[in-house]
Parts: sequence; C-alpha cells; structure tokens
Amino acid sequence: MNSRVLHAVTGRLSLRPPQEESLKRLARALEASPDLLRHERDVTSILSSLKAEFPTLEDFEREFPSLCFALATGVGKTRLMGAFIAYLHLAHGINNFFVLAPNLTIYNKLITDFTRNTPKYVFKGIAEFAQRPPLIITGDNYDQSGAAVDDGALGLGFDVRINIFNISKINSEVRGGKEPRIKRMREVLGDSYFNHLANLPDLVLLMDESHRYRASAGVRAINELKPLFGLEVTATPFLESSRGPVPFKNVVMDYPLAQAMEDGFVKEPAVVTQRNFDAKAHTPEEVEKTKLEDGVRLHETTKVELVTYARENGVKPVKPFMLVIARDTTHAASLLALLESEAFYEGRYAGKVIQVDSSRTGAEEEEMITRLLAVESVDEPTEIVIHVNMLKEGWDVTNLYTIVPLRAANARTLIEQSIGRGLRLPYGKRTGVAAVDRLNIVAHDKFQEIIDEANRGDSPIRLKQVILDAPSADDKKVSVQVVSGAAARLGLTDTPVLQTAPSGATDEAAVTAAPKPVFATEAEKQAARVVIEVIGKLETQRDLVPTSGALLTPEVQKVIQAEVAERLRPMQGNLLAGVDGAVPALDLSVVVAKTTEIVVQQTIDIPRISVVPKGEVTTGFRPFRLDVSQLHLQPGEREIVGQMLRTNEQFTLASEIGLKEQRPEDYIVHALVDFDDIDYFTQADLLYDLAGQMVQHLQSYLTPDEVIHVLDRERRLIAREIHAQMMAHFFEEATEFEVQVSRGFTALKPCNYTATAGQAPRHFRETVEDVGRIKQMLFGGFTKCLYPLQKFDSDTERRFAVILERDANKWFKPAKGQFQIYYKLGTEQPEYVPDFVAETNSTIFMVETKARGDIDSQEVQAKAAAAVQWCKHASEYTSTIQGKPWKYLLVPHDEINESRRFTDFLRFEARR
Repeated sequence: MNSRVLHAVTGRLSLRPPQEESLKRLARALEASPDLLRHERDVTSILSSLKAEFPTLEDFEREFPSLCFALATGVGKTRLMGAFIAYLHLAHGINNFFVLAPNLTIYNKLITDFTRNTPKYVFKGIAEFAQRPPLIITGDNYDQSGAAVDDGALGLGFDVRINIFNISKINSEVRGGKEPRIKRMREVLGDSYFNHLANLPDLVLLMDESHRYRASAGVRAINELKPLFGLEVTATPFLESSRGPVPFKNVVMDYPLAQAMEDGFVKEPAVVTQRNFDAKAHTPEEVEKTKLEDGVRLHETTKVELVTYARENGVKPVKPFMLVIARDTTHAASLLALLESEAFYEGRYAGKVIQVDSSRTGAEEEEMITRLLAVESVDEPTEIVIHVNMLKEGWDVTNLYTIVPLRAANARTLIEQSIGRGLRLPYGKRTGVAAVDRLNIVAHDKFQEIIDEANRGDSPIRLKQVILDAPSADDKKVSVQVVSGAAARLGLTDTPVLQTAPSGATDEAAVTAAPKPVFATEAEKQAARVVIEVIGKLETQRDLVPTSGALLTPEVQKVIQAEVAERLRPMQGNLLAGVDGAVPALDLSVVVAKTTEIVVQQTIDIPRISVVPKGEVTTGFRPFRLDVSQLHLQPGEREIVGQMLRTNEQFTLASEIGLKEQRPEDYIVHALVDFDDIDYFTQADLLYDLAGQMVQHLQSYLTPDEVIHVLDRERRLIAREIHAQMMAHFFEEATEFEVQVSRGFTALKPCNYTATAGQAPRHFRETVEDVGRIKQMLFGGFTKCLYPLQKFDSDTERRFAVILERDANKWFKPAKGQFQIYYKLGTEQPEYVPDFVAETNSTIFMVETKARGDIDSQEVQAKAAAAVQWCKHASEYTSTIQGKPWKYLLVPHDEINESRRFTDFLRFEARR
C-alpha cells in the first residue's frame, strides 16, 4: 500500500529526482522505525534504528525525533513539504501538521503556496485534496478558526489541517520569559490553542529554512508541542558560530548545490569582468560605474536571448531583471538617481528601477513591496532592483539574471549571498542556451579573488568565467525573426535581403540588386497573404495535395481561388471590384497563380510523419552479464561506531543484521522491486539471474557469513548499481507500429535569431576572421537558400552552405519544430533539429555536420538513429507519389572544405 502511495505522490506532483529521493528516505525511516508514528516510544531506540539506516544521522538534536533534508536552493523545498504532507496523510492517515517559517516573507509565501488555485499550489495533482482540501490555519487567523480546529472539523470537509506559523513572531513574543500568544487561553476550546495542538495524537512538525532559528527561544517553546516527529528542510545544514560552521547532526538527505548544478536544476553562476581590467588604475567611483554599465550590457543581451528562446520554443516570455547591492540607504538613493538619469544610457531606465530598503515608509513602502512582488511579471516595468542587504530566503523569483555587488564583502560572502537568490530557472530546467541558463555576478574588482575562492577544495561550486570586451557598438542585441524566402519574394516581409558579393570581389556579375517583389500594391499583398493561409489549411488534405507541386494543378487552383475570394470578401469589400473605377480590379486568379508558383519554388516537401504503436506494447529488460568489476564490497568497510549519550553503550552498524531472507538472492531482489520501473511478475527470472550473478561474485572472495553480512547491509547500494546497468538494456516493443503521414508537405517555420543591432548581414562567402563570434552574425547573399538570411553555429557550417549554394537545387537550415523528430536519451525525449536540408535532382538530404570526435557519442548516434528512421518512412511515402527519396548524412567537420563537391559527402550516409 505505502509503496503505491509513494509512487502516486511522486508521479502526481512530478517530483524531481532529489525530491523523490527525499520522500523515499522519509518512507524508509517510517519503515525502519514504526514507533515514529506513536507517542509512547523510546526516542533513543528510534535513533538507534535510524542510524543504521542513514549513515549521516548522528543525533536528533531535539527532545523528539527530527530529520533534516538538506536540498540546494532552487531544487524545490516547498513542493517537497507538500509531498511529505500528502504522503503522510495518504499512507499513514496523519491529519495534523504544524509548519514553521523563519520570517514574514516565507510565512506569507507558504500560506500562498498551500492555498488552492494559486500558481505554485503544492498539492496540484493530488485528487484527494482536490475533493477535500486541507484547512489552512495561520498565525493570524487561528483565534477565529473556532470549531474548525477541533475534531468536529472532520464533518465540515477538512480531513487535513495545516497550521502555518512565523517563528520570528513567536520569538518576539517570548522575549523576557513571556509566554507566546499561542499559549494563552482560548474560550472556544476551553484551553489554549497551543495545548490543543500538543494534545493531538498525530501532529507532525515541518520546519522551513530551519538553519535560521534552530536554537531560538521560539523553537524551545515549540518543543513543548510534543510532535510525533519533525521534518526540517534547508539549503544550509549548519549553524554559524565563532569557531566556524557547525554541521547539523540529523541530516538524512544531502543534495548540495554542486550536485544541483551538475544535474541542471539551477542556473550556472558565472563571475564576470572586463578583459584586461585593472581595478587599481581606476577610482572606486569609476569601478562602480563600469560595473553598472557592464551589468546593463549583460542584462540587455540576456533580455534579447530570452525573447528569442521564447519565440523559438513557443513558451511564455521571461522578463529578466538586474539586482544591484548597495552599501547603505544613502548609496542606494544615489544609485537610483544615477540609473534613472539621462546620463545613464540616455535615461533608458527611467521608471524601471526600484529601491528596496528600510528608508521607505507608508504608501511608498506599499508601492515598493507591490512592485518587488510583481517583478516576475512581463507587464511590470521594473528591470533593475537596488537593495542594501541581500534579499532574504523566500523571495522565489526565477528571472534574476544579473547581480552587481557594490558593497565591500569578502569573496565567500559574495558567492554565497549572491547566488542564493538568482539560481532558480524560469522554465524549471536548463534549456541548453547558455545565456538563458546563466546567472551573472559582475565583480571586476573581486574577479580573481572570487575565482580562487570558488576553486578551493571546500567550495560548494565551481564558477564559470565570463570575460567581456570593452564596450563597443556590437553590444546591443536584437531578436530577429526571418520568414521564408517565398514571403520575401512576394513582398510580404521587411526582412533585409543581402544580394551583394563579399567584400573585395571584382566579378561584377556577382553583385546583383535585390529582386523586385512580385507584388507592389497593398491589395495584391493582402490577397497573397490569404493565399498562403489557405495553402496552410490545404496541407492537412493529403489526398487532394500530396505534394506542394499539386498546388499548381487546375483543380487545386480553383479550390484555392474560391476559398481566398470567400475570405477576402468581408475583409475588403471593394478589393475584387475596384473602387469607383479608379483602381484596376484585382485579378485574383493571377495572384493565386503567382503566389502558389513562388511557394512551390521556395519549398522542399517535408511530410509530417508520426509513428504510433499498434496492438499490445510490452516493456522490459533484456538479459545481460553484470559488470561487477567495480564492486568489491567488504563486510568491514564503512563500519560506523556509535555511542549512546545516556548509557555510554557502544554499538556498530555491522552488528545490526536485519530480517534474514530465505536465500541470498532475495536480499537483492526485494530491494530491486522498490524501483518504479521494475515489475516483479514479468521480470522475476531476470531479477533472480542478475541477483545470482552478484551473489556468485561475492562468494568468489567472501565467506558465506560475510556474503550475507554484505547483502544485508548493502542491499540498496547493490540494487542501485544493478538497476543502473539494467537501464542500458531496457526495451519497449509493440507487436507492430503504424506510420501515419498526416501531411505531404509543411510550410517553413520562421527562424528566430539573436543578432547585433545595426549590423548588416554578411555575405555567406566572406571569410570570417573572428570565428568565435560567428554565432552572433547573420548571413545573406543566397540564391538557393529557402530563407533570405541564415545563422551558423560554426564556420564549418558556413563553408558547407557555400558548397550547397553551388551544388544543390535548394537548401535551408530548419527551425525548431519543422520536422518534429524526437530521439531517446536516457529518460528524456528531446527534439532533434538537423543542421541542413538540401534537395538535388534525385534526392532530398538531411545533413548533420559534427566534430569527428563527437560522432560516436551516445547523443549523436541517438539523433542519427531517429533521423534515419524518419528518412526511411518519408521515402516510403514519397515512393507512392513518385517523389524523391530521403537520405541522412552525418559528416565529420574536418571533411568539409570548398574544394569538395556535394556528391563527395554521399559516402557519409548513415544507415540502420
């Protein structure tokens, strides 16, 4: 039952792996020590049981059992608390929870996140809470909750009651030995609310950011609630003292920042300076101004990158902002005046800066807080926030991208305080676009010091480095949308079309004027736009239009003309008949014919293909030989000695053998079936085969008693290792697959690029001196490309485009979503976007250019397998309509030079 609940909560709340592992560890704790769920118990005995389960657990550090889950900032501690509550209620029937917040900000955030119909509601997906939502009782409303807090509330639709309190308020109330207000008498219950909670049989205490108040008087008062147990969540599991940090002794889950960065759950922090910048050669005021200016340069570039990413991927736009850390309120006020003045970037940030500090009161303070809380909204104008003290925990923004610290601080403080607030990712995971995934800390004067600190052995992170060149005209970036060449030829776009030869060319024939648009009048352009809309609709009618060429048949031309006339009539009543004879009547048949002709010329037919399982789908793992070369477990390894504080009795984990299994393999098999993706009933033979291989390996160097010893204590470690190897042999098979072709051709999607403002596109033949900046450049001058402008990721791609311009009939670099090919990489199924598509007289090619050393990598081969399969299905379709076959080429980068012909690369065709 409990494992089913565990899997259900994990799945419904879409928990990330570290959150899921934390929840599993709570379940393991309850399984190892069921007395956690009873008031009548021996806390020392519980500690002993759990220490055997969790090697990092030394002591509860409280009068009641308390377990700490240390998860890095940005991984999702609030959602984890929601998962804890949902699991404890559904699996163990616990109804009463007491949640502690360290300050007012987090207190208010928790109330919001535990309240239904809010954006970050922690129980979204838990059906039981949708029908009977928990009652939220707070430090502000418990006096008025009345009968809703006693057991009679069960009849009012409240099974679960979540009490949320602010510990800082309780701390202030207990100063001078006073009792907190929560302990004072309440007439409704005939007792104090505090005593009411303390008498509940199933109260569980959850402590958010517990490092902030662990030893406070308020927590000592809370101890008297006598909860069943406590669950602490924090990103910093230690207390600061005069002798340095003192680690918590009750940590059962540690997921540090370095791991979160490696796993991609948070932004990559980077320290930024300007190339060859010597802080000593400048006055402090000059250093400060340079840092602010460079911060804004980064901010503006990030802003454009985010716009481009949102357009390209069809996701919500994100408005980034910059955080400036001031020395004091006077300094903050002067910064506000500077940043909003005409002297700073021509007043671009007037009305877009807020100062957040204690100098504001009354209505000003209200406005400041309102703007600060709304800073994530794209409709809110703030782009720069000035703050005196680093913003505290609980301010969970995802759009902080640039931090400019302007107050004196040592490197470690700068790192720890700066990155904490800016690590959350706006899309929940990394995008693969560096600027979208990076947090910039502008620190010209502390750059080397911060790098040295980040590279210390005990540093939680390894910072990236970003070196800015001195400011230049290349700094301002814009987001450019490039539509297909057909739109440009028809005169329906303002995209610049470069039709000049590369600089230095003497061949006058190579210098051509941009072709004159086919349509000049607004009436013609309006009609042409509608023709393109109608063609888009006809894409889905594969029987009528199996290829783009079919658009030119008389039958289809009539269909298009009739639909266009129908759509234009309400839009422009006089368009087809002329206006009082002053304007010649529009010949719609000519517009339709010319528009479709150019669309067909500027199209490579890309069918829309989907492969769906037909019949029964089976999954499982293929048999294989375990790699046991890295597993040489010893019974004496990792032995932990403990000493009881009360009795001074010593014990070792090695002596605590658990439930004895009937045969050695059972230790491993019973641990393996805990994994969600392993079904015992269909995989039992394989599981026992693999377990038998492992037992045989252990028996090769251990005595029978030692084998049992290792299997009992290390069963989960062994199971994790076997499961990891099993994943490489996972299969998913259907009795048969059905290939569905829903469209014979698809319109070219617009390409979204980030480019330097005011910089003219380069001719594609022009040699690029600084190839490191090629990703920032747009190229034009094409005659055979289906887009007027293209962007290249490398100079290799540019050179390949030169070959295609010479040897192909048509070519282009596809935008994301054009093919909708997905490949399997671990548990992910990312979209594959090939580098090029090129059509020749006989064949259509999908081409990937790759560094030779990367070609055999798992990712490149997975992409190639998916692309080859797509080409196979596309060729099968085109063979039924006398079309051209598709082939996939995987070309090593060092084979590409302009002396080669395109046919020289056909030997790199990938086949499966």
